[in-house]
Amino acid sequence: MLVLTFIQEEVTERRESKRSDTAVDSEATTLTSADIVAAVHEGTSRRVRPVVMTATSTIVGLLPIMLLGGTGSDVMQRIAAPMVGGMLTATFLSLLVLPVIYSYVAQFAEERNRRRSAATGFERAPAQ
Repeated sequence: MLVLTFIQEEVTERRESKRSDTAVDSEATTLTSADIVAAVHEGTSRRVRPVVMTATSTIVGLLPIMLLGGTGSDVMQRIAAPMVGGMLTATFLSLLVLPVIYSYVAQFAEERNRRRSAATGFERAPAQ
């Protein structure tokens, strides 16, 4: 979820930047799809290294437990295997799946906001 926080910060920064560039225009505070995708890329790229390093260190620490034999290894292997799978899955989800879902939802919300502002003549503040 921390990756989504960085993405949200980047989207907010881009919206504020766009707002300050064109002071009054109501279309200026809505982001285009390209703006949202760029914000998602930037926010995710700031978290790739820490997330991958954390997952890698955990997985490397669990590999000896999974691969070595000895007293109690049969019990520990059953514990370590799901943890390795969970770390791989969590890394995949936080760096690939969640940013894509966030991008689609944000694009949908911006388009809906753009349509509402065109129909009513004023722009609603985006949900924070």
